Amino acid sequence: MTEDLRYPVGKFEYRPDAAVSAKDRAVLIGQIAEAPANLSAEVAHLTDTQLDTPYRPGGWTVRQVVHHVPDSHMNAYIRCKLAVTEDGPQIKTYEEALWAETIDSRTAPIDVSLTLLTSLHKRWIMWLRSLDEPVFARKAFHPDWGPMRVDDLLQLYAWHGRHHVGHIKQLKARNKW
Repeated sequence: MTEDLRYPVGKFEYRPDAAVSAKDRAVLIGQIAEAPANLSAEVAHLTDTQLDTPYRPGGWTVRQVVHHVPDSHMNAYIRCKLAVTEDGPQIKTYEEALWAETIDSRTAPIDVSLTLLTSLHKRWIMWLRSLDEPVFARKAFHPDWGPMRVDDLLQLYAWHGRHHVGHIKQLKARNKW
């Protein structure tokens, strides 16, 4: 973990077209598969007061982070499926900061999103593990990042799960929870 409270596992380093071996891909898919259990484990015994504590000054609360991860990963699942099933589709972005401020993100019980994340990942992982190697080179167009391969999306979302679990781990360590 790093000292920067915004990036506990370091910033995501996007390297378009970096080689991803079958072994690397299996690790990335494994990290995506582990994200729901890792997130659930970190928040399992937190109180509502702890869940409503920002992970850093000016940051989201733990509750908002928990709700954000499935919001983001639902988009990721759709982005991957679009890249595989369409020719160079445009990825739709969303205002994640505004999503985090909606009433459900600020107040809903976390078990709703933990269950959603677990179910989503079961389906996503089953599908990813069924794909043939050439499919991981298929691309979708991200308005901010340009063409992204399925392999690039795997790298991003494997990092994303570790990133947000890291936020909660850091907060718990700092507050001795």
